[in-house]
Amino acid sequence: MFGKSRAILGLDIGSNTIKAVELSQEGERYVITGYGQMEIPSEETQRDIIKEVLATYGLKAKRVVTAVSGRSVIVRYVSMLKMSDDDLQNAIKFEADKYIPFEVDEVVLDCQRLEEEVKPAVEGAPESEEMKVLLVAVKRSLIEDHVSLIQQAGLIPTIIDIDSFALGNAFEFKELMSPRMEEKEKVVALIDIGANKTNVNIKRGRVSYFTREIYLAGNDFTDAISKRLGLEAHEAESLKKDPGDRIGELMEAVSPTIEDLGNEIHLSFDYYENQFDSEVQEVYLSGGGGKFPQLEETFARIFDRKTSIWDPTENIEVSGKVDVDMMKENGPQLAICMGLAARLRKD
Repeated sequence: MFGKSRAILGLDIGSNTIKAVELSQEGERYVITGYGQMEIPSEETQRDIIKEVLATYGLKAKRVVTAVSGRSVIVRYVSMLKMSDDDLQNAIKFEADKYIPFEVDEVVLDCQRLEEEVKPAVEGAPESEEMKVLLVAVKRSLIEDHVSLIQQAGLIPTIIDIDSFALGNAFEFKELMSPRMEEKEKVVALIDIGANKTNVNIKRGRVSYFTREIYLAGNDFTDAISKRLGLEAHEAESLKKDPGDRIGELMEAVSPTIEDLGNEIHLSFDYYENQFDSEVQEVYLSGGGGKFPQLEETFARIFDRKTSIWDPTENIEVSGKVDVDMMKENGPQLAICMGLAARLRKD
């Protein structure tokens, strides 16, 4: 017996799929004690599908961490004069309107200084009086709708995160749980390819220095296949998941879209490297789109960097009631979900 444990539910409400991971802390151990996912027929069915996932897979935790994303979520990395954290919280309210396309009273604001300060432009010059600050603004109406959805499903929302930050948390959690020693200051790019969008998070060590949403993703792969091969959308989706001996046709149909996405991601690398004078060393792919045939090899060529698909559950203990085969099969899709559940560590 392990005594009393704490648990939290990471709930990723995607455009196509509801994914849930229940993470429990038992003493010093973190254990995946529940997992389930189901496709969403339509946005109107989200609440019912959440309830169905909970019931079907026996998920018991009521406290939920979930996330928002999209065009109502603004993330900016801005330069500000050095100041205390208390002063920063007050100053950001007045500075925010320079960086966000909404009225300040329409959003929920948060900010955090980054660990690295801006370096002098010229060697030997005086130390900069500025610091880099992460600014996040989310439309209040989006948060209210999200909280309402969670509550209607009979759950208790405790944290509303951002998809790209959850992606970073999942990678950090996996590294912490790993028996291997990792290079502390290694710069990695996390690329999560969902149905409607691709999340990019560039991290150095445990700090995110760049995030971006690119509205080119798995559904665009399906559309390209459908148009090129003259297939209905559901036929193209099936072929994408299991191309069999038509892999050549598939790759020919979707290669231009993959190249476009790869080039957009590469622009993000260039921006980060110019801003922080630091090179992206490795690329990690996740999301349903990350499992697309030959994507790993194609991106490795485009980026000219080591590129690999990763499983955010690989270093974490799993309880007996979880369908491990199903979880491992869908592992790359669970990065955001796992990152949400990993907030238990800081709870």
